[in-house]
Amino acid sequence: MSAPLQGRKIAFLVAAEGVEQIELTSPWRAVREAGGTPRLVSGVHGTVQAFDHLDKAGTFPVDDTLEEVASVDFDGLVLPGGVANPDSLRLDPDAVRFAKDFFDEGRPVAAICHAPWLLIEAGAVRGRTLTSWPSLCTDITNAGGTWLDQEVVVDAAGSNVLVTSRRPDDLKAFEAAFVAAFAEHTPGRD
Repeated sequence: MSAPLQGRKIAFLVAAEGVEQIELTSPWRAVREAGGTPRLVSGVHGTVQAFDHLDKAGTFPVDDTLEEVASVDFDGLVLPGGVANPDSLRLDPDAVRFAKDFFDEGRPVAAICHAPWLLIEAGAVRGRTLTSWPSLCTDITNAGGTWLDQEVVVDAAGSNVLVTSRRPDDLKAFEAAFVAAFAEHTPGRD
């Protein structure tokens, strides 16, 4: 059994509530199965509330708060979606800075569904090609990115690799792409 993320710590950044549960739990499992260590990072202590679309789902314990960690503590960043999750994160200056730091440091990032809203706020989509939930097409274009309607887009044109997907139906392709990209493009391990 291959462990391409062995020894790698991957941050999953989420708000206090609103993360789409399957977009958190399925990539989390993919990181673990690839030998990596996923860590739930949030601006709050305790637990976060996940959703199944508009309905409350499970709660998940926070491993690290934004005040306790920095991007350099991680080998990659996964941004799950849901509508409320990235909308809340983009209003949190600490969350925006945390995400932006991954780009500034050349660390790999993966984002699904509405999560690119945070990347727009961090100024990280200009000149990049990505996908998202279709309603973000205009937002991404207005922020200087190129939007494609594909299940997964891997953009390595910037200082880091960016992997994006549209929706939960794309999770299998998203997970395969970001695990491969994170294994190949982690700074200090290339």
